[in-house]
Amino acid sequence: MKKRYNPYSYPKWLKSIRAVCAQFMVPISVFQGIRTLIFPTGFDVLLFALIIFLAVAIHLQII
Repeated sequence: MKKRYNPYSYPKWLKSIRAVCAQFMVPISVFQGIRTLIFPTGFDVLLFALIIFLAVAIHLQII
C-alpha cells in the first residue's frame, strides 16, 4: 500500500529549505533560459529542463 504524501508533516527546517528554494527558482530559471538562448549546448538545455521541472514541482507542491 502506497504511503500518502503530506507536506504538513515535514519538520520546520525542511519546510524552510523548500520555501527558500521556491524563491530562488524563478531567477535561476530566467538566467538559465537566457544562457540557453545565447549558448545552446546540450548540457544547458538539459539543465534548463531540470530547473523548469523542479520549479513546477515546487509550485504545485509535488515536492
